[in-house]
Amino acid sequence: MVAGNVFFLILRRMRAPLILLILIYSISILGLTLIPGVDEQGRSTPPLSIFHAFYFISYTATTIGFGEVPQAFSNAQRLWVIVCIYLSVVGWSYSILTLLGLVQDSGFQHALTTARFRWRVRRMGEPFLLICGCGETGSLVGRALDRQGRRFVILEASKERVEELDLEDFKTDTPALALDARLPENLILAGLRHTRCQGVLALTNSDEANLAIAIAVRLLNPSIQVLARAEQRGTVDNLKSFGTDQVINPFERFADYLALAVHAPVCYQLVERLTGTAGQQLPSPLPLPPRGHWVICGYGRFGQAVARRFDAEGLDYSIIDPRSDLAHDKLQVVGMGTEAEPLRAAGIEGAVGIVVGTENDVNNLSVAMTAQEINPRLFVVMRQNQVANSILFQAFRAHICMVPSRIIAQECLALLATPLLALFLERLQQAGDAWAQPLEKEMQRRFGLDIPEVWNVRLNAREARALHRTMVMEGSSVFLGDLLKSPSQRENNNNLLPLLLQRDGQVIMLPGPETLLQPGDWLLFAGTASSRRDLWLTLFSEKTLTYVRTGRELAGGWLWQRLQRQQKS
Repeated sequence: MVAGNVFFLILRRMRAPLILLILIYSISILGLTLIPGVDEQGRSTPPLSIFHAFYFISYTATTIGFGEVPQAFSNAQRLWVIVCIYLSVVGWSYSILTLLGLVQDSGFQHALTTARFRWRVRRMGEPFLLICGCGETGSLVGRALDRQGRRFVILEASKERVEELDLEDFKTDTPALALDARLPENLILAGLRHTRCQGVLALTNSDEANLAIAIAVRLLNPSIQVLARAEQRGTVDNLKSFGTDQVINPFERFADYLALAVHAPVCYQLVERLTGTAGQQLPSPLPLPPRGHWVICGYGRFGQAVARRFDAEGLDYSIIDPRSDLAHDKLQVVGMGTEAEPLRAAGIEGAVGIVVGTENDVNNLSVAMTAQEINPRLFVVMRQNQVANSILFQAFRAHICMVPSRIIAQECLALLATPLLALFLERLQQAGDAWAQPLEKEMQRRFGLDIPEVWNVRLNAREARALHRTMVMEGSSVFLGDLLKSPSQRENNNNLLPLLLQRDGQVIMLPGPETLLQPGDWLLFAGTASSRRDLWLTLFSEKTLTYVRTGRELAGGWLWQRLQRQQKS
């Protein structure tokens, strides 16, 4: 369809030049077939045949010039050829200029780009994700997916942002197109109905657009996963009403974590450890918000989300906002907070902390610096709206810095790469600090301040070939403790911690080594990169699995292993 549009667009734009060239060629050929020639003796000869006239005009009009064939021309023929040459120059010049104008035409370039995009999406043979919106959040998600070796397609409304993607050092050639993702035909063009499409991430800056995308996916391909960003509570409720798999509100999510840090600091430490970037370190000590009087500067979506969590925790706070009509029973001070007077009126001198959450990064930094000058002991929580301002916020060194794009990106990656992690964190927060304390101590003993890798494994033929074969085809019993043993020395265990087991809807938190595994079990692990490689070897190598289970060494080659199995039977 798109390729056909490009073809007919070329024909439509080039119609007049082509007709002109055809007329010039036809008149030139006709003249040569009517004008008689002359031989060496000066006698008149018949005109050129249609074939010879066509041959001569073809190479003369294209400036190749082989001479006068099949014989020397008469003066009349040469005069006619001069006319034909200048006519063909005019015709070709007009055609070339029209063609150059067509190539530079934005409509033609868009049609050509769309045709190439559609061809690349159709040829994708690997599973891929469709990312709608490639601003700060989409870029963070895209770079992380690229590092993981996962394929994705991008729809972004901004043409300039799509052009900037060419500067990204992606490992793979990522299809990207500047189109409005709210339109269903654009989603289909980007592979929504492709058999390899695994899910759609609606990450635009517009709640309305994300809602439209989620509805279109649910109607056109309800079998795939949908992750949507939403910042308005009404949009969140709307998205959840028709079964959107995950709805991520960065303000509500951060407010949840802030409240968790207040009433369950151990759970908060575990959340930070399990959702951080593997290989990095946790700050020591981890900043924990104190109890006492707080000042919330900026009562927008972020400030309201924090206020609701403070109300639930029973924390006292006052509000600074330029609006004077806030429907709230707390102390309200009208102002920006960038000057000392509103801060003092809100009780900053006796406060334990301040939450700065306006939509302007410069104002946020100004408020925080002014508040810290008045009360240097303040616990500072800041909202950073633009990732580009990271260097400024790092220089200020707030205790906690909230970046909406990063929160959404981390949440998306966690849900895509480790779906069981969201379930574990939910159960963790329900269990509380008393349950989490021993787990945090074990984490500290194993990993120190290092953030471990977190991943999930399903015990099936695709993700655990050797283990699945042992349990299903041989009927052997395999315990969770077998998977924790080192493939080189089974007397030692890997630095591997099983966090959760899901089986037929049943959830087991922190399953023990004595747990009997079954085909189809879904396990969540935390561990080092080397322990993850060792686990992979145990799951896929029958020789390694047999060794960690029984201590018996199998023959090295596939043929010898098969012969041993035949001898057993």
